Amino acid sequence: MTSISFIGGGNMAGSLIGGLINAGYDASKILITEPNKSRRQDLENQYQAHTSADNIDALKSETIILAVKPQRLKTICLQLKQQLVTRKNKNLLFISIAAGIRSTDINRWLGGDIAIVRCMPNTPALVQCGATGLYANPLVTKTQKQQAEQILQAVGIVTWVENEDLLNAVTAVSGSGPAYFFLMMEAMQHAGEKLGLSSEVTQRLVLQTALGAARMATESDVSAEELRKRVTSKGGTTEKAILSFQSANYQQIVLDALQAANDRSISLADELGSD
Repeated sequence: MTSISFIGGGNMAGSLIGGLINAGYDASKILITEPNKSRRQDLENQYQAHTSADNIDALKSETIILAVKPQRLKTICLQLKQQLVTRKNKNLLFISIAAGIRSTDINRWLGGDIAIVRCMPNTPALVQCGATGLYANPLVTKTQKQQAEQILQAVGIVTWVENEDLLNAVTAVSGSGPAYFFLMMEAMQHAGEKLGLSSEVTQRLVLQTALGAARMATESDVSAEELRKRVTSKGGTTEKAILSFQSANYQQIVLDALQAANDRSISLADELGSD
């Protein structure tokens, strides 16, 4: 893999760097640009990677990962643009993990004709168990797609979408998805305590049940629906609970929630990408 620069040294960047190094990538080929001096020192100590306070230094690499907050991305891209317009070799790949900003806006801010892969990771990437949706603009080569895939696979699974608008749906399903499961666990813990269990016991049971269910689903070749049916005996306790969920129109509640997340993703892209 080619040299990689990270613009921004936050938690998600750190997770990607750690995942790459664990996968055998040479830390000496990684540069991290980060304005905070103490954070730069921490990154150097933890990963033995190079650091810089100057974002322009990132252009020395062939792959540049934009790992800054969405609100800062335009300013940084415009800063890089001044250097990019004078470069003879523009065979660079930009990978954006900044939520909610379209590749067309990033391309415009960078001066145009830039190969860009836009990603929608999620927070389990912080423990190398993430799910990331990726979109490549038309200028991204097959080799560059493979490079982007390798980088994001260091922190979990990846899936490509052919239409960038589908990243809004990815955001609704997996980008925001961890919070839905946390909400379910929170509700189950509260209910367990109401039923008389201690907070500690309830938490242990809920967390292990969530982990076990996820492992069964990921390691099985049958659908979640079929797995649910297998543990739902007619006239049993699980059936009573499922019927209670269904009487409250649980599936519609989930659909409405994901639609709301999808719609907000669209409106955020409009807001953040405006000139």
